[in-house]
Amino acid sequence: MKKKMRVLASIFALSMAMSTLAACGDSSSKDAGTTGGTGDASAKDTITALLPPVSGNFQDTFAQIQKDFTAEYPNLTLKIEPASWEDMTQKLDTQVNAGSPPDIAFIGSDGISKYVQQEMLMDITDTATKEMVADYDQVPLEYMKNGDGLYGFPAYMEVHALGGNREYLEKAGIDWKKVQKEGWTFDEFREAIKKGVVSEGGKTSRYGFVFATAGVASKDYLNILIKNAGMPSAFTKDLKYAYTNKNYLEVLKDIRSMIDDGSMPKELSSVDAGKRWNMFLTGQTMITGKGLATFENSANKNNEKIKAKDGSEVKGSIPVTYTVLPVPKFAGQEQQSSVAVDGYVTFRGAKEPTAEHKANVVKAAYFLASGKVAATTNNDLFVAQIAESARKAAESMTVTRDADNKAAVETMLKQAAPARPDIPTELGAKAIKMEDEVIIPKLQALIAGEITPEAMFEAVKKGAIAAFGEDGIVK
Repeated sequence: MKKKMRVLASIFALSMAMSTLAACGDSSSKDAGTTGGTGDASAKDTITALLPPVSGNFQDTFAQIQKDFTAEYPNLTLKIEPASWEDMTQKLDTQVNAGSPPDIAFIGSDGISKYVQQEMLMDITDTATKEMVADYDQVPLEYMKNGDGLYGFPAYMEVHALGGNREYLEKAGIDWKKVQKEGWTFDEFREAIKKGVVSEGGKTSRYGFVFATAGVASKDYLNILIKNAGMPSAFTKDLKYAYTNKNYLEVLKDIRSMIDDGSMPKELSSVDAGKRWNMFLTGQTMITGKGLATFENSANKNNEKIKAKDGSEVKGSIPVTYTVLPVPKFAGQEQQSSVAVDGYVTFRGAKEPTAEHKANVVKAAYFLASGKVAATTNNDLFVAQIAESARKAAESMTVTRDADNKAAVETMLKQAAPARPDIPTELGAKAIKMEDEVIIPKLQALIAGEITPEAMFEAVKKGAIAAFGEDGIVK
């Protein structure tokens, strides 16, 4: 009998050991970081991250980033899954819908409300240290918030500006240095781009202004312009839908006028981001949009290829000195720069993460968004450093950047439209639906000459009243 009891006890002990091994075997699984952790901050843990090619060289550095992270935190492993910009959203949404998103994903701050609504983001307000939070400039950090929650760390704050061919600007008599410092009104801008047009025999070989309005860039054009028309957000501070403001109609009229007077191509609705950049490099436009700081770097690299005469440059391209220019101001309003604040956003799975795993995710997100990693990536993009640790790390790095362009971007960053974490997620979702179902389709029709500015404005008002009610809109 005793022998039988010893056998049973052995089987029970073996069973318990096997169960424990099965529970701990895959340290990269979400369950490894859910409720009930060991309470040991030094326990081994794996943090997963889904990251696109943030800069041209970013994905090439993944192995080194992972190595450096483990060197700093020997008990932690950073497991990075690369994604292209094209499939980033689809990959992330697939994982979110399955209830097992990565711990960290690089996304735009405008996507935070979407995932908060799905209850898949991890609020790190109680976990991020005071030193981490204090490292960042206040404005970009605010973009990573929704309500009272903080959902990650910002990587950069990128200004959506315009870009000019310096040679063409000077030939047209445009004082680009003054414009960089003081800005310009829409009337001044319109007269300038008229001077940039080269046309002969009814055929235009160069336009004054070209903006990408097709594909993924379809919503950029109007969003960037209306910020300088007194509408820095889709909602006023008292949460009224802003795009029923009369200034919105003025911007729509101005959009149409630049096509009608020949400053922009009649086929503008078919110009995507790739074609827009190709037209700029081949001298088919004086000013392009949207212009990002990294475009200066891209233009410089193409210039080097032209000089090398090895055939690797953009076909038909010419040497270009890229010049940063602000977006014009409308209807007597102040400059309000449109900015993109993208960053490392923290996700949670279907189960509540342990305090230890949550702290480890925060360490990884901060590691990616600060210091050497942030400095290297932002220098590659030619964007400003927004963390003190990144600024310090960047001091020893060499960046060949036009001083006037750098100063112009810094000026526009000071004029950045403020973050709006106070906008309720349900209102934000309705605004996104309005944009997708009403604004973008109507804007495409307006650019194509199929409807008038007045008709589009009425459609936006009608949709806004349906979405937000008569009392929920600006009148």
